[in-house]
Amino acid sequence: MTGKIQKTNAARLLETAGVPFELIPYEVDEQNLDAGHVAAQLGEPLETVFKTLVLRGDRNGLFVCVVPGDMEVDLRVAARISGNKSAAMIHVRELLPLTGYIRGGCSPVGMKKPLPTFIYESALLYDYIYVSAGVRGLQLKIRPSDLIDFVGAGIYPLE
Repeated sequence: MTGKIQKTNAARLLETAGVPFELIPYEVDEQNLDAGHVAAQLGEPLETVFKTLVLRGDRNGLFVCVVPGDMEVDLRVAARISGNKSAAMIHVRELLPLTGYIRGGCSPVGMKKPLPTFIYESALLYDYIYVSAGVRGLQLKIRPSDLIDFVGAGIYPLE
């Protein structure tokens, strides 16, 4: 690997808190920002590459679901776990003003303001998972328990 990896705000926050992580770069394809592309670039199983989705509930406002790359968020479950009757994904144009992040580079760490966060329970099956470091082309490799503790996340599904 050549060049120095620029630390992101998410990485600085984790470092300041003493949370262990690695920054892992990957080649960005602007035409294909999905988790499958990221997993292929990293040479890691898709189920270990988590995507950060921002939703709006009808009662409690914005919240975050962090789900494996091979999964779609179930809006009914998301609404229930977040204390809402219904929930919907926010529009992509709202992402940057609300979180400080862009599509393909949204991290559960270091959003403009902390949002209630829920991480899918399968994260606990792995020694480490990958989430965006806050920019396209860079992932955080982190222990799920460290991420959960740092962002104060709930685990779902809560059955």
